[in-house]
Amino acid sequence: MSRRKVPSPAGLLFSVIYRKEEDFEKTFLTISDRIGKIGYASSPFPFDRTDYYAKEMGTPLFRRFLLAADAVCRDELVQAKIASESIEDEFRENGNRTVNIDPGLLSEESFVLATGKPYSHRIYLRDGVFADLTLVFEKGEYKPLPWTYPDLASPEIRTFLTMLRTFIRKGIHQGQRGDSCRCG
Repeated sequence: MSRRKVPSPAGLLFSVIYRKEEDFEKTFLTISDRIGKIGYASSPFPFDRTDYYAKEMGTPLFRRFLLAADAVCRDELVQAKIASESIEDEFRENGNRTVNIDPGLLSEESFVLATGKPYSHRIYLRDGVFADLTLVFEKGEYKPLPWTYPDLASPEIRTFLTMLRTFIRKGIHQGQRGDSCRCG
């Protein structure tokens, strides 16, 4: 029988899909102010492997990642999702989102996104939030699963996430939380 233990902290990573750079900048500042200081922002990745958001947000779309400066307890994912939805709603124009914000946890073993949509591989956490196991780390790289979104399965994004994993492993971004994180 296994014994329960507190998992290591993880990197809180926000995926931000947007069309206008000023919408991204506003999102960056708001996340920093309300959720936590950002330690790293990626360059834009084209979001062109699906047209899922095109009708609501227009085109072309881009995805950028924001890594929180401090590691978090993994149970903080739910609150990050709730706060992200609030920011999305605040920035709506004519009822349409100008940004899509998906918080996730980047750890040594996986990348997990928070979602409000149930599915067979998604585990319910609380308050309408599910954990979506998106990528698993094995044999030196993050690997996609059958349900991984196409752009997140791309070699470019997986290589980028592997680079961020190095920061997490070395504790570079863990700040004050570090290994002393006690999840409740």
